[in-house]
Amino acid sequence: MNRRQFLSSALALTPRQLHEKMFVFDAHLHVINRQFYRGGDIGQRVEDGHFDLVRAKEGGLDALFFTLFITEDYYPGHYETKQALRLIDLAYRQVEKNSRTIGIARNAAEIQALRKQGRLAAVLDLEGGFDMDGDLGVLRALHQLGVRSIQLPAHNFANNFADSCCAITRFNGLTAHGRAVVAECNRLGIVINIAHASTETAEQAIAASEHPVVSTHDGLRSRNNIPRLMTEATLEKLARKGGLIGFHIGNEFHNRALFDYRTRKAGKPFWDRSDVKKDRAEMTLAEVDQLVGRGFSMTGIQAPEELKYTTDQWFEVVERATAIAGEDHVMLGTDFDGGPTLPRGMRDCRDYPMLTEAMLRRGWKTGRIEKFLGGNLLRVFGRIAT
Repeated sequence: MNRRQFLSSALALTPRQLHEKMFVFDAHLHVINRQFYRGGDIGQRVEDGHFDLVRAKEGGLDALFFTLFITEDYYPGHYETKQALRLIDLAYRQVEKNSRTIGIARNAAEIQALRKQGRLAAVLDLEGGFDMDGDLGVLRALHQLGVRSIQLPAHNFANNFADSCCAITRFNGLTAHGRAVVAECNRLGIVINIAHASTETAEQAIAASEHPVVSTHDGLRSRNNIPRLMTEATLEKLARKGGLIGFHIGNEFHNRALFDYRTRKAGKPFWDRSDVKKDRAEMTLAEVDQLVGRGFSMTGIQAPEELKYTTDQWFEVVERATAIAGEDHVMLGTDFDGGPTLPRGMRDCRDYPMLTEAMLRRGWKTGRIEKFLGGNLLRVFGRIAT
């Protein structure tokens, strides 16, 4: 079926049927951390959290940035690279165990091949500090292991080459070595993720990179004035270089009332990791694992339903970004199992169709829906990844 035939047939479909025909590619979805700390199998349905392969299939997911999260707790002891390797190892073992359902993809052609086989395509994506010094040898080794996306800052901490959004400024953006990391990612074909970057880091990475850069799970600071989110000026620069902004599914990013509610309840903003002290450096790796595992929870908060945004309200933010950047520069980046408080009525990744329903209610054309749900990310990933 060619595109014209697809668009014509789409007019006669229900929202759910239309969603099932769409290519859904989530730019940020936590998968392996849960299994690392709690055990289990990604192929088995569980009753908590946001993701397993059973629910992902029910939600019509086709591809994902298979996010492996290295928390700040591993940085003081310089365990971050070892943790990255352990998570990659577990990712391969889990994918092999469920090879009839999912496979690792290193480029766009492999995504399309897996899709034809009816399998999910998993792009290995590292969130957090893969190496606090940005060692290029480590970067090359991770590429050889199949990693195709890395976060430039060390989550909400600064590393030794790129400032984070939510840590004390050290470099006013990127160091000279940070620019070397950008250049090596370009050469290798690794997607550069500026989520959690300071504004200066983000804009300098956009300017330095030969390829488009992405922010996989983000929002607009004009909507909620917190340092974790992107300014509209940065978004304009991102779009001019061909980049993408992914929209986080959590209320905390877009809904100021719920952000304030969560901050009051926790006594600090959600990004604050000031509890990570230097005493972590004295811990063994096993002790850090135990510490993180005890407090490991990657879902949102219990909040009054009336305080949560609906999916339509969530799309108001996407539409504002589209007005600034254009429909070719926005995408889905939910951060499922990364801690978001979901829009009203959403349970987990089974409910991707609710997003398609909301776009249709808001008068989005089929082509624009296609771009947001996966087409834009597939295009940019295909340009970068090798």
